Amino acid sequence: MHWLLLATAIVLEVAGTTTLKLAGGFARPGYLGLSLLLYGTCLIALSHAFKVIPVGVAYAIWSGIGTALIVLVGVVWFAEVLTTLKAVFIAMILVGVVGLNLVSNTA
Repeated sequence: MHWLLLATAIVLEVAGTTTLKLAGGFARPGYLGLSLLLYGTCLIALSHAFKVIPVGVAYAIWSGIGTALIVLVGVVWFAEVLTTLKAVFIAMILVGVVGLNLVSNTA
């Protein structure tokens, strides 16, 4: 259940960041309000995940996977360029998250 809450927090954070981009600063207040709602709900889900998952592992997964997903959203929806170096560094983040999770589960 707590892993599902962590996954939910990741999706909500990516959605919040996406709507923040769509808000264009204060140009579209509806998107800004939605972004704040998504971020708030994200933090509630993340705080519940912290009850069982170690904070270092949960936060690394949340931020790492969230970063990778928001890069993907930028490439697919906002026509941002994904260079080879960007892809390599995103892969390094994901390897770090997996490694931290593996080490934390064996310690």
